[in-house]
Amino acid sequence: MSSNRGVVYMGTGKVEVQTIDFPKLVDPRGNKCNHGVILKIVSTNICGSDQHMVRGRTTAPIGMVLGHEITGEVIECGSDVQFIQQGDLVSVPFNVACGRCRNCEERHTDVCLNVNPDHPGGAYGYVDMGGWIGGQAEYVMVPYADFNLLKFPNKAQAMEKIPDLTCLTDILPTGYHGCVTAGVTSGSTVYIAGAGPVGLAAAASAQLLGAAVVIVGAGNPARLAHARSIGCETVDISKDASIAEQIEQILGVPEVDCAVDCVGFEAHGHGKNYDPKKGVPAIVLNTMMEVTRAGGAVGIPGLYVTEDPGAEDEAAKLGYLTMRFGLGWAKSLSFYTGQTPVKKYNRGLMMAILNDKIQIAKAVNVQVIPLEEAPQGYQAFDKGAAKKFVIDPHGSLK
Repeated sequence: MSSNRGVVYMGTGKVEVQTIDFPKLVDPRGNKCNHGVILKIVSTNICGSDQHMVRGRTTAPIGMVLGHEITGEVIECGSDVQFIQQGDLVSVPFNVACGRCRNCEERHTDVCLNVNPDHPGGAYGYVDMGGWIGGQAEYVMVPYADFNLLKFPNKAQAMEKIPDLTCLTDILPTGYHGCVTAGVTSGSTVYIAGAGPVGLAAAASAQLLGAAVVIVGAGNPARLAHARSIGCETVDISKDASIAEQIEQILGVPEVDCAVDCVGFEAHGHGKNYDPKKGVPAIVLNTMMEVTRAGGAVGIPGLYVTEDPGAEDEAAKLGYLTMRFGLGWAKSLSFYTGQTPVKKYNRGLMMAILNDKIQIAKAVNVQVIPLEEAPQGYQAFDKGAAKKFVIDPHGSLK
């Protein structure tokens, strides 16, 4: 039996690299997965969604293997796998999806009906998402392989571009989905809340879609500086001037055509009330309604939860937010929520990467680290490092 190591959640603020079970072609409920494959992981990324769990803002159990952003090489195929072969280099959407239910057939792989007994939607290494083992490890099992996996057409070319292609598992499709659902198109003015990896991926996506002006808002100076380095305008949410006032200084009007929430429920105050340690979970949504033009749209790929045990008020602990929804209604705004159906976008975005139409590794400032340094990566990311940490568990990357 081969060995395996993975990043394990050990309680609020703590992760460890531990020896874990080598994957088997079995699902979390013990059913045989003849439709699955075993991957030797080439790259696996630390995500802001992982940080929600590590910060104690979910009901994640101690001992859970983390990681849902997985790129790897197939080393074993189940007997029912027909089109994926041993040796293939593949990208794994973070959504676990069967490919056979009504939602999957309608391209809503984010809410597959068959991979999670508790509610629609599954993911690797994530709380309440079906119990699928995470991929911040050396090896992982992927079910429904023929449907889920995106094979790279040229293995050698793909290995040269892994720092970019590793972003196909989540953050690039997520940022792109936020922009598409917000209606970003040629000539759009766009406000993106958040300058973390998803926010920067959304900014790069907006540029790919032809936006005229992309404005990124955050309170982290290093992240704002990086956003400017890739051609974005920025607003500093810690300034006394409101976001609308800062947008007016850039555009001449205090509103944008489209807005994308890449922050989610762990948002903080703005202006005089800005405090990185204080949560104001609805503030981004309320700001979006204020600064988006009448008839516009808001994409919301940022994560919101049904339960937030780390919230500062009782309502937010149960997932209730104090939203100024009447303003959104009065302005005829459209809102689009939910996890990203990665398969809807990943093939097209792969082609954009392979043909040098987007440099996403540069946009999100990828830094490759070995598996042993994952705990330090989590700590640096939690402190606001302007980087996307990519774990290289086998030393495969340059």
